[in-house]
Amino acid sequence: MPRTIARWWAHARCGAFSARRAFPDALLQRIEEAIERSEQGHAAELRFAVEASLPLADVWRGRSPRERALEVFAHTGVWDTEANNGVLLYVLLADHAVEIVADRAAAARIDDGYWREICDAASEAYRHGNFEAGTIAAIERIGRLLGAAFPRAVGSTDVNELPDRPLVL
Repeated sequence: MPRTIARWWAHARCGAFSARRAFPDALLQRIEEAIERSEQGHAAELRFAVEASLPLADVWRGRSPRERALEVFAHTGVWDTEANNGVLLYVLLADHAVEIVADRAAAARIDDGYWREICDAASEAYRHGNFEAGTIAAIERIGRLLGAAFPRAVGSTDVNELPDRPLVL
C-alpha cells in the first residue's frame, strides 16, 4: 500500500507542464530530426511518445507503464505499418519509466533484451535530467537494431507511414 500511495502522489504532482519542461519544443524538434535520420537507415517505422502522468484512478488501480504503452501503441497506429515493423518508444515521466513496444515483425527479429537495455539506459539518463541525451541515444540504438533487422533496399524511397513528430500526451 505505501508504494501505491507514493506512486499516486508522484502522478498527482506531475502535471502536463512536466512533459513540456522536460521536452520543450526545441528538443521535440531535435527528436523529430533524429527519428528522420534513423528512418533513412532502415525500412521500419519509429514513433516517440511522452506522457507526464496517468489519470489518478488508473494509478490507484495499479495500471502499469507497460499497459499504457501498449494502449498508446494501438491508438497511434504503430501496429498498422505495412511490414508490421513499427516501434514505439514511450516515456512516462511520473514513473521514470521507458517502454519500447515493437510490432510483430520487429519483435520476432529483435530480442527483448536489446529493447530492455535501451529502456534502462534512457531511464538512467532521465533520472539525471538528461532527457535529450537519453532520448537521442535511444533513438540511435533503436535505429541501428532496425537497420540490421530491416535494411533499406538500395534505391528504395522512404514511405513514411507514421509521423516523425514526437507525441506529447
